[in-house]
Amino acid sequence: MAIFPRPVSPRSATTDLWQYLTEKRAHKWPLLGLSAALTWVIIWAFLIDAKDISQPQRNKITYFQSWNANRADAQIILQQKLDVADYEIQLRKKQKDMQKLADMFGIEWREDAQRNDARRKEALKKLNAKLDRELAEAEAQEGTAAEETGKVVPIVQLPVKNKATPDESGPAATAPATSKASATPSPSAAPEGTR
Repeated sequence: MAIFPRPVSPRSATTDLWQYLTEKRAHKWPLLGLSAALTWVIIWAFLIDAKDISQPQRNKITYFQSWNANRADAQIILQQKLDVADYEIQLRKKQKDMQKLADMFGIEWREDAQRNDARRKEALKKLNAKLDRELAEAEAQEGTAAEETGKVVPIVQLPVKNKATPDESGPAATAPATSKASATPSPSAAPEGTR
């Protein structure tokens, strides 16, 4: 079985290719240069991609907060309230950055922000009310457990992450008091107006 069709021989194919290459055409060399450049761009992209894949992954260390195994439920709930307030502060900062970006691109975000702020306020109100109820129940259970056993269950105040900036001053930026009656921040501890 022949590689070339019958009427074509290797000698005639070579002669035909040579005539085509030596023919004078205005667009021949620019198209040759463009096709060679495009080929090398594709090869270069594959080389860059292969270099990124071949690099060893660095070990990422993730630190977890260590907790006492015998901490009280009230401490856990207080920490949850602090975490919610901290999350709201971080969310507000991220939203401000995204709103600036939306303003730069001319995206209208104010109507959606008002609607989402109302929803967020309602959700935060419900969440803080739920946490307040759970905190009151936990403190009552710890009080009855202390009466039954005769041992006082200490409620240690948790450290407060005070990351508030001057424009975010409010109840979330202040530490809760140490007494049991005022140990919980008010339901408005989280910044208002978040999504």
